[in-house]
Amino acid sequence: MDIRNKANRIRLFNFSTPQMRAFHFSWFAFHICFFGWFGIAPLMAVVRDDLGLTKTQIGNTIIASVAITVIVRLAIGVLCDKIGPRKAYTWLLCLGSLPVMMIGFADSFESFFLARLAIGAIGASFVITQYHTSVMFGPNVVGTANATTAGWGNLGGGTTQILMPLIFSGILMLGVEETLGWRLAMVVPGIVLFLTGLAYYFFTQDAPNGNFDELRERGELPKAEKEYSMASTFGAAAKDIRVWALFVVYAACFGVELTINNIAAIYFFDTFDLDLATAGMIAGLFGLMNLFARTLGGVFSDLFAKSGGLKGRVRWLFIAMLCEGVALMFFSQMHVLTLAIGIMLVFSLFTQMAEGATFGVVPFVNRKALGAVAGIVGAGGNAGAVAAGFLFRSESLTYQQGLFYLGVAVSIAAFATMLVRFSPQVLAEEDAAYREAAGGSAAPAELSLR
Repeated sequence: MDIRNKANRIRLFNFSTPQMRAFHFSWFAFHICFFGWFGIAPLMAVVRDDLGLTKTQIGNTIIASVAITVIVRLAIGVLCDKIGPRKAYTWLLCLGSLPVMMIGFADSFESFFLARLAIGAIGASFVITQYHTSVMFGPNVVGTANATTAGWGNLGGGTTQILMPLIFSGILMLGVEETLGWRLAMVVPGIVLFLTGLAYYFFTQDAPNGNFDELRERGELPKAEKEYSMASTFGAAAKDIRVWALFVVYAACFGVELTINNIAAIYFFDTFDLDLATAGMIAGLFGLMNLFARTLGGVFSDLFAKSGGLKGRVRWLFIAMLCEGVALMFFSQMHVLTLAIGIMLVFSLFTQMAEGATFGVVPFVNRKALGAVAGIVGAGGNAGAVAAGFLFRSESLTYQQGLFYLGVAVSIAAFATMLVRFSPQVLAEEDAAYREAAGGSAAPAELSLR
């Protein structure tokens, strides 16, 4: 896919260009999706008592919340190639708002399980976010753009942990019972999701020069048929071993983050005997690191590319992944609250930098099948969360043991980066493209406040 007029700088406070409108709307939409996706997680202690859920049942709902996203992410990437990210995001947000608001009707494990399964579909929003910024920004800043939009979107995992208990408490102050309070609290993110979907449709466009249907009419973009059809692009991505290597890598970083988002509040609540609001506040710190951590992963990816090209991007990805695994193993052994919080922040830093580093590589794997590659790799994150979920549904394993085994798995997964290689021709072409794009800006990976 040859998209022209990509931006070679990120001007944070400039909303006049289609590139920067896509930048800000894509991260905000992904951020809001977390309120719907994980809004129930910090309230699980209340839901557990209301519905009488066991640890195994809670584990099953955690798995459900991320399992369906694997399938939807695989589909949403190629759908972006076909209809464009603008329409794809609008439909996902508006339709996804419905099960978020309807989870309040759950009155048993089975209905609650089905609701979380349906809500999990909005997790595919990540793929659209990464797709949209990939087609809007040049090779010298695409790592930073992808990492920042995804990071500020992932920040929703932290703000959700903090704000949802406050929304819940505010509803209780009105005299509402707890059993009704958590149900009403979930209506709030549902409404915001729907309104964001409408705004995305009216205020963004697919590419710098217009929407995909307009570009195809003008002959500036190939029609979604033959080698550019959904089946062909998905097939090309699925046959590439590098795509599956990045699938494993992303499973071990974003999959871990999703798992922590689901269990952190109840982990601190049970392990350190905290109240619900305090446990949610501490759990929220993990996600709040996305304010800068994932961006750093993308910035370093662009900087490593400046001196080492695509090989430099892959090298940095390996470093971040290995550090994440080691930090997670240390976190699992913490029994003092202050130490646990400190090590959790270090672990969070490397987890999110690894995520940013992953999507600093993704845009260069196959430009003709960008959506398919992003979809498969993005699905890896949820596949990893599903796999990790089984560690935390077992009655025979403590949360600490599960976290330690997860750290070991992450450290091993780091070596999958060795399979991500590029031909000498691609290395040379991308190096030339990088230098050409960087020549038009003050510096690579620059975030400007103008």
